[in-house]
Amino acid sequence: MFLDPNTLENDLDRLESIEKASMRFVTHALCLFRLDAATIYSSESDKQADIGENITREALDSLGVHRIPVRLFGKSDYKKACYYFHPDYALRQALFVDSKAEKGSATARVQVSQTSLVVRQTRQGVDVEVPGSIPKVLTVAGENFPTTTIFVKYVYDDSGGQNALEQIRISCLPNGFLQGRYNPTCDDSIWSVGPDSPAREEEFRTRLNYAKLKAKCKWRVQDIKVGPEDQFAWEE
Repeated sequence: MFLDPNTLENDLDRLESIEKASMRFVTHALCLFRLDAATIYSSESDKQADIGENITREALDSLGVHRIPVRLFGKSDYKKACYYFHPDYALRQALFVDSKAEKGSATARVQVSQTSLVVRQTRQGVDVEVPGSIPKVLTVAGENFPTTTIFVKYVYDDSGGQNALEQIRISCLPNGFLQGRYNPTCDDSIWSVGPDSPAREEEFRTRLNYAKLKAKCKWRVQDIKVGPEDQFAWEE
């Protein structure tokens, strides 16, 4: 009944469809919650990142998933083992959703502990390849789970002395099995450099470049405006 996720290495279109369905779920949950999110941002005084984490959890929990009673560990603030049902098969999935809050909307900071891709990029004229530490397929309690990583970025402005949520930008980072489609070489990349400093011996981090990812696959980046008159349209 259950699809072996290791077979997805040779069935990339199916893997893309699984990630697309997960992206639709997260996007729909945040779209339904967008007005509440804007109100919460303007009324709370916590750190913007902490506010975003709470909003993501509340929005996704309000919609709910087919949960599997297995605990996942990792750097993402929302981690769920869940069932994925398709008319032709079923799948156990490890869903990681991480929240970010920044004023700019061009990139998202990513740690290698948040991706199963090998980060291939050029830094100061030197090609680097740093493996992500999330497994492509996670084994927990004797079962295999393909890992899906989604980022929810809350773009805000605080110039008026109060947090004002401007938009919610959601992105689905490809599973490492999709390396050849999204980041085959350092020159063909979805990353921007930083924000770590090698001179200060900081731990390696990178930035997901939304424009580069969207150029390869438009549905992997979705923007939700939060005004009461704003309507959301899925970008295919």
